[in-house]
Amino acid sequence: MKAPTWWRGRTAVIGIPYLWLLLFFLAPFLIVLKYSVSEMGAVIPNDITSVVDGALKVTLKYANYVFIVNDALYFKAYVSSVKFAAITTVLCLAIGYPFAYFMARAKQSLQPALLMLVMLPFWTSFLLRVYAWKGLLEEGGWVHRLVVGLGLDQLLVRADMIEVAGKLMNTPFSLVIGMTYTYLPFMILPLYANLAKMDLRLLEAAADLGATPWQAFWRITVPLSKAGIIAGSMLVFIPCVGEFVTPELLGGPRTLMIGRVLWDEFFSNNDWTMASTVAVVLVLLIVVPLAIFNKYQVESQERRS
Repeated sequence: MKAPTWWRGRTAVIGIPYLWLLLFFLAPFLIVLKYSVSEMGAVIPNDITSVVDGALKVTLKYANYVFIVNDALYFKAYVSSVKFAAITTVLCLAIGYPFAYFMARAKQSLQPALLMLVMLPFWTSFLLRVYAWKGLLEEGGWVHRLVVGLGLDQLLVRADMIEVAGKLMNTPFSLVIGMTYTYLPFMILPLYANLAKMDLRLLEAAADLGATPWQAFWRITVPLSKAGIIAGSMLVFIPCVGEFVTPELLGGPRTLMIGRVLWDEFFSNNDWTMASTVAVVLVLLIVVPLAIFNKYQVESQERRS
């Protein structure tokens, strides 16, 4: 019996994204996972399977995972990556939410232009944009002159974001500024999409019931935009944890992140197995909390319904 047309359409709509994830995420991840439990050969990792006396032998090396747990360098790199990613996410939310709110409440004729301004940085190479910040933050750059002229560098020293007053480059401050600028559009776009479709009649009803604009914002707008906040935070936090280019160009000795460690293991030490282990732990560090959070969200929605 021939399957209904709606069933074939539904299968295609659901199956194509799953096939994409299978080919371009799960399959490469399984290859990396295999390398992480392999023995490093002269050039490439050895195969984990071999035939000995007519029997198939599988050799799994877990020493790299034990080494990561026991070595303080990797622990500090993971903690540093999560810390700077969290700071960047909070700053992007603090800057991006007002901007997205303004875009969503602007005139319909102005919204396409504002949206284009947010997406405009994507028209320029990511590498060039990061390099531009080097010129802005080094001595002589207008951002450096502005920060020093206003005395903000003294506050940054007290906040432990820079070591010496007047030196902004190769510090946690320059790293956070660079990552915030780079990933800010990823926070604004989902927030704008969420706020733009909000029913404004709810705010009118709140005003009729005596709520002030500030109360209406915190009790209606923010809760209804929670999905956009979560989506934007994930879009910023996840790539920031494994960031390599920005810490390499704008960071310094105090901004060691796991992306740099991964690069060194793979290219400097030519240790594919250790680099794969670092990558697997990084993926688990991100995916497992997300899976737990998603499960909690689903259970909360089921309890409400």
